[in-house]
Amino acid sequence: MSSPTRELEFYKLVDRLSHGLKPMREPRKALAQALRESRDFFRAARGCVAVAYEGQTDASLLITLPKEGDWDLQNIGQFIRNSNPPIRDDVMMAAIRRRGATWGAMALARHGGTFDRTDRDLLARIVAAVSEAIQFIDREKMLGIRDRIDRKIMVQIDPKDLFYQILDGLRSLTHYDHSSALLIRENSEDELRVVAEQIAWTKAKSERIGLTLVLDAEVRAILESGEIHGFDRRGGVWTEWSGKPVTRLAELLDYNTATPFFGMDLREASMLCAPLVTRDGIFGVLKVASRHAGRLRPYDAELVDRFRSQAAVAILNLTRTESLRARLLTAERRHAMAELARTVSHDVNNALGSMLPLVQQMQEDLRAGKVDPSVYLEDLEQVHRSMQVCRRIFGGMLAFAKGGARGAGIGSVRPALDTALAVLKDGIDRRGIALVIEAPDDLPAVACGQSNLEQVFLNLLTNAREASSEGGTVAVCIQPDQEGVTITVADTGMGIAPEDLPRIFEPFFTTKPTGNGLGLSICRSILWEVRGTLNLESEPGRGTRVLVTVPWASAPALTPTIVE
Repeated sequence: MSSPTRELEFYKLVDRLSHGLKPMREPRKALAQALRESRDFFRAARGCVAVAYEGQTDASLLITLPKEGDWDLQNIGQFIRNSNPPIRDDVMMAAIRRRGATWGAMALARHGGTFDRTDRDLLARIVAAVSEAIQFIDREKMLGIRDRIDRKIMVQIDPKDLFYQILDGLRSLTHYDHSSALLIRENSEDELRVVAEQIAWTKAKSERIGLTLVLDAEVRAILESGEIHGFDRRGGVWTEWSGKPVTRLAELLDYNTATPFFGMDLREASMLCAPLVTRDGIFGVLKVASRHAGRLRPYDAELVDRFRSQAAVAILNLTRTESLRARLLTAERRHAMAELARTVSHDVNNALGSMLPLVQQMQEDLRAGKVDPSVYLEDLEQVHRSMQVCRRIFGGMLAFAKGGARGAGIGSVRPALDTALAVLKDGIDRRGIALVIEAPDDLPAVACGQSNLEQVFLNLLTNAREASSEGGTVAVCIQPDQEGVTITVADTGMGIAPEDLPRIFEPFFTTKPTGNGLGLSICRSILWEVRGTLNLESEPGRGTRVLVTVPWASAPALTPTIVE
């Protein structure tokens, strides 16, 4: 091939790669295409694309043509790290830049032939065009992820789901191999709380959710500057990338200490910290971490910066949602007590009404001197039964009213059910409704406060009772499994009309003439807060079935899954 012809073919190749690779969505496919065309252009016998990972001396093969081939991966690794290793005449390499730094290398080899300096210069120019195309693909991917999260924000998905959308997007872009997390500062207090965390090597829920970190004056001042900081740990000591004296921040956020797992060091060695700040001060932190020093770079800091606004929206949405939920819970407690008073007043009145004639008759008998011990014993037994009914009802109401003062973190299912039944059972019996209970007594604690459990049972059983008529059945079935407990409350009542089903969880929507429409919405909010679920099935004329799941307070340990 003459020199002018070869130069023309070279420019055609560069133009083809510059424009043809960018529409590709996967960098690996673009690199494979570039390797094939480069090998053909230089008439090389074989070629490869290799990358260098932190913590490894040798490079790792990403693509090889043909599949068989013997490559000096130590030599390629040294080339990628710019240590100027000796390169044989029958091999040439060019650095691939990605994510703002040298990321890998394309290598070509001949059998019995050599590459001259012109060949090496041309390969460098080809790979420069390929690097630009790869970085374009990465930018488009980043914009696509941002656009996807923006759409999620527009449809107002659950704020905590949005947290993990953001963390998952950062993982696909930065390829961190440790973790990412969102922390929020609540009510202007001097502490941060971990509200979401994604761990790279396990699919289990992070054990650090809910962890609080105390902010001292030094760390608060660092965060309120709004500046993103990058840190690396070398020799056990954290240092900031630019040498600024802000390592106290890294030390505070270095909470993921863990013992080695299958020889893998699980400590953080590289960290990015992006404060979320308004005019009122710091309200959150976005954090990304890797296991190897130097793994995260300024390019990653720019990516994290692009997601700060979305993280801020997610946290503000959560704040508004939790504030609304708190107001609804307060309103529900107020309305629930009024509803309880209304629903049990007839039962209490009946119990007191049955006692009053007996007491009056006993007084008349005493005045007339007609005292029959057997009759007195029978009358007193009736009074005793009526008083027990009142005591059980008022005791259940008192337990429910005072429940908020007890520990909010864990609860016992069977005692919560018993408290609700103490309030409602006599009314269920009086209406001629059969009550069927299948519930073990020795269940472990669940991750839901006792008063909240009682409120769930009280609302669901009240709905089941009011939907049932004489001769109907209300059934409660409690079944444990590995993840938690499943509670089913079913009735054989009138059911719910199909047109009303989509709205049953809306606050203040009710089909009852005296209802407040908060019961089911608050039940769902309570369960959402503890990562439980509430589902409802209903068929007009055949009844309603509510299925509730509540996780255990201490979930069984899950085996970590290594993610490459």
